[in-house]
Amino acid sequence: MAQAWLIELLKGTGKLLLNPVFYYLFLLAAILGVSRVKRERKNFHVRVENAYFELRQLLPTGAVIGIAISIISLAAGLVIPFEAVLLTACATILASITTKVRLLSPAYTVGAAFFAFILAVNQNWSIPYFPDLFASLGNGIYPAIAVLISLLIIGEGVLILKNGQKGTSPKLIKSKRGQSVGVHEVKRLWMLPVFLVIPGDAISALFEWWPIFTVGGKEFSFILVPFAVGFYQQIQGMLPKEAVKLVGKRVIVLGVITLIFAGAGYWWPIISIAVVALAVLGREVLTLRDRLSEENKPFYFSKRNKGLMILGIILDSPAHKMALQVGELITKVNGIQVNDEKAFYEAVQRNRAHCKLEILDVNGEIRFVQRALYEGDHHELGILFVQEEKKWGTEAV
Repeated sequence: MAQAWLIELLKGTGKLLLNPVFYYLFLLAAILGVSRVKRERKNFHVRVENAYFELRQLLPTGAVIGIAISIISLAAGLVIPFEAVLLTACATILASITTKVRLLSPAYTVGAAFFAFILAVNQNWSIPYFPDLFASLGNGIYPAIAVLISLLIIGEGVLILKNGQKGTSPKLIKSKRGQSVGVHEVKRLWMLPVFLVIPGDAISALFEWWPIFTVGGKEFSFILVPFAVGFYQQIQGMLPKEAVKLVGKRVIVLGVITLIFAGAGYWWPIISIAVVALAVLGREVLTLRDRLSEENKPFYFSKRNKGLMILGIILDSPAHKMALQVGELITKVNGIQVNDEKAFYEAVQRNRAHCKLEILDVNGEIRFVQRALYEGDHHELGILFVQEEKKWGTEAV
C-alpha cells in the first residue's frame, strides 16, 4: 500500500506541470519584479534588488510550507472535490486581473471558490466542455474545504513572518504637508504547492488516463495544486521588519482560530460556511486595521535634525558589505558630523580610499563601521536617503 501511495504521489507531482496556474504565478512574479525596479529607478535612479528577486522568492519557502500542509491534510484525511480546485484556479486568475496582489490571499481565492462551489452545486451549473461537472455532487457542505483554507491561511502567515521581511522596497512619497518622506513597500507573491486527495472518479471521468487508488472500496487520486499567496503592505510608522512580522503573527492567529472552528464542521456542516466567512472577513479586517494604523503613525523615514536616516541599502554595495541597516542613523562620516546630503557627500570625498561612519542603530546605541573603498565600488556607498525637496526624483546616495 505504501509503495502504491508513493507512486501516486509522484504521478500527482508530475501533473503540477500541466496546471496553467503554475506558470501563471511565475509570470505574475516576474511582472511584480519589473514594476518594482521601474518604480525604484524612478525614485532613486537605481534599483535595490534586481528584477529576479520576486521570482527567487516565489517557490523555495512556499514549497517547504506546502509539504507541511500536505502532510497535515493527508494525515487528517481531507478529501477536496476536484470542482473546488478548478474554481480556486478561476478565482486566482480573476483576482490577479484586479492588479491588487493582496487579493491573491487564500482567504479570498479559496473563500470565493467555496461559496461559488456551494452555489454551483445547488444551481447545478453547466460549464462548457464539462456540462455534468457539478451534477454528480450532492447538496452537502464540504467541511474539508474550510479546514484547507485555515491551513493555507496559517501557511500564509508563516510566509509573511519568515519571508515577507526580506527585500522590502524603499519608496518616496509626499506627506499630507507636501514634504518628501520615505516608506517601505512589500508586494510579494508566493506559491504553496499542496498535495490534495480528491475523489478518484472526479478526474477520471474527465481524463481516463488519470491515476487512481482504492481505499475502503472507494477510489481517490492525488493532485499537487499550486495555491497563490499574495501580500501587500506599505510601512511608514515603524521598521519594516517589525511591521511585517507583526502582520505575519496576526495572520497565523487568524488561521489557528478558523482551524479550531473548522473541525466542528464535520459534526455540524453549516459551521463550515461561518468559518470560511470568518476567514474572508478576518483577513480583510487585518488588512484594514494595518492600513489605518499606519496612516495614523508619524513617518519613521523622514528628515532628522541630527544625522541622516538610512532608507535603503543597494545590494552588494559598500554599505551592504559594511552591514549597514535600514532605519539606522548616520551621525558622522570620517569624523565629520553630517545633517544633510551635501555634508555627507563632502565628508565621503575627503577620503576616497577609506570610509568611517558613526552610526546610531535602531536600539539607540552608537557603533562604528569602517571599510576601505576600492575602484569599482558604488561611488556613493550605496545608501538611499530620503531626498531633499529640491532633489525629488534625482539619484540618491
